[in-house]
Amino acid sequence: MSETGRRIHPIEYRYGSDELREVLSVQNFYRTMAQIEYLVVRAQEKRGLVPKGTSEALRKALDEFSVDEVFEEEKKTRHDVMALINVLANKMGELGDWLHVGLTSADLRDTAKIVVIKKAMKIIKERLRRLMLILCDLAEKYADTPCVARTHGIHANIYVFGRKFAVFAEEFFRHWERIADLEKRLYVGKISGAVGIHTSLGLVGEEIEREVLGELGLRPDESATQIISRDIVAELFLVLANISSSLDKLATEIRNLHRTEIAEVEEEFTETQIGSTAMPHKRNPITAENISSLARILRGLVIAALENVVLWHERDLTNSGSERVLIPEFFLLLDEQLRKAIRLLSRIKVNVDKIQKNLRLTEGLIFSEVLANALALRGYGRKKAYMLVRSIALEAHKTGASFRELVLQNDVFRKYFGDEELANLFDPKRYLGIAKKRTLEAVRRIRECVR
Repeated sequence: MSETGRRIHPIEYRYGSDELREVLSVQNFYRTMAQIEYLVVRAQEKRGLVPKGTSEALRKALDEFSVDEVFEEEKKTRHDVMALINVLANKMGELGDWLHVGLTSADLRDTAKIVVIKKAMKIIKERLRRLMLILCDLAEKYADTPCVARTHGIHANIYVFGRKFAVFAEEFFRHWERIADLEKRLYVGKISGAVGIHTSLGLVGEEIEREVLGELGLRPDESATQIISRDIVAELFLVLANISSSLDKLATEIRNLHRTEIAEVEEEFTETQIGSTAMPHKRNPITAENISSLARILRGLVIAALENVVLWHERDLTNSGSERVLIPEFFLLLDEQLRKAIRLLSRIKVNVDKIQKNLRLTEGLIFSEVLANALALRGYGRKKAYMLVRSIALEAHKTGASFRELVLQNDVFRKYFGDEELANLFDPKRYLGIAKKRTLEAVRRIRECVR
């Protein structure tokens, strides 16, 4: 069987980028833990806490050890960090006795998790940035294209097609801001020993912690016990799930606009692509559907992340197993959603002719609000104007007559408006100034912040 054929989970071969898989790999995680141990030993050696040469011996061991060796050792120790320490120590001779002074396993494990998460977040943020810029480009391109706005799936009012993209750009920008706020709390570590209070090394231990974490681009978690506070990690997953849900919302909009009856947009469909094994004509919105499908998984994973906040006393191990699953699944599935959204929007076909056809579909009904308000402002009164326009709309529904023609022939409207003036009330571009203004303002603001 091929190597691919032996894989079980789709994140191993189907979902997520190789770039992110490398960051989240077991190899990288163990090497990150080993690197943290090295930084601690170097800081301890500088202060005379361990013999000279210990850090150099460890540095050489870092180049020689393999994850497979650690896994073999873990079969004996049944403890992953102890297995790593033993493998490194065995390569250091007598100096190996000086590893892990004043530390506990969570110092390496939890700090390494945050280092890995920080690198993963850098990739996610770049994907998010690219997505926002593509949405801004589309918003600007279609800022002058009138379209139908729909509420409850029903034609509601006049709208601007570019505004759809601007609204999504603004939503993802709010996620960008949430990430920036989250990062103030997220990028912390601990090198503070058992239960997190530097019991063995005291003030010098605290000094070493600040130094080592500073080299890693982190700061000490002042509220750490044996482990880093899990509400911080839960907040991360809540933000990621929120991004995932917005991607689902975007994909759902594309899927609806792709429908045969609407057909205002269409996903890219290559010459060799197959839509159905039975129906040769099918051109399905599979990329958007896949984005929506993965969002269901990520929303479900949030529950486990919140459960991990609840631990016994200064720590227990109930968060450990679930986090081994949560971190790669969250990041790789969200990465897949973002990459697919970028590809989808970069190659999307917008059918302006169909947008205009749909605009005319109800023969003026989408102007009912502006007609009622225009009549009211001429002195007819809001309630009377509303009921009059409603009665004309009901007549159009019952008889199949053109709503626009019924309005143009209505005695009340003809009394308050001249023929040309009345006809101009059905010009969509009369009402889109604010929509275009807000669309372009959003585009400018977002580009300035993320470029």
